[in-house]
Amino acid sequence: MFQNQLNDQISQAQAKAVENAKYLAQVAVESAKELAEINQAAAKDALVVAQDASAQLLAVKDAQQLAKLAQPETAQEAAKYAAAYQAKVNKVVRNGNKEVAQVVEASIDDARADMVKFVKEATKTAPAGSEAFVSAFETSLQQFDQVRASATDVFANFEKSVDAALTNIQGQYAVAKPAAKSRKAA
Repeated sequence: MFQNQLNDQISQAQAKAVENAKYLAQVAVESAKELAEINQAAAKDALVVAQDASAQLLAVKDAQQLAKLAQPETAQEAAKYAAAYQAKVNKVVRNGNKEVAQVVEASIDDARADMVKFVKEATKTAPAGSEAFVSAFETSLQQFDQVRASATDVFANFEKSVDAALTNIQGQYAVAKPAAKSRKAA
């Protein structure tokens, strides 16, 4: 009878693992689709901007017109565009990370609950002298808490890494504001 219960629990755990894998694959596909849409829109926008810039350059007749095209405001617009793009990508990455973290935490909770149930069933029918095995199961339960803490740390560190990368990229696109023009007294 005990063997049948164990086999049932193993089957249920495997079915849950398959469902979780399917869900995580769906999350990955949806995230990839969102990123592809963001990149496609960014490519279209970049093409329009490049065409506009080319048209403006072709229309330049003298150095003064060329100087007007090279204004800091143009670079600031590009930096704003890059920051908006990064924010969209960041949102998709964070949402995907959040969903993966939730699945991992739920899986840990389910596995722990299954282990508790298994230990309770095993100790009811355990023969005398099997205390060492029961103790080993109880130690295994403590490992679930350590796995949860490790998983939480991994996801937190991932988000910190994404934040650091985005800050670094934004620093590269930062454009200094033009200094105020000083007036000369006549």
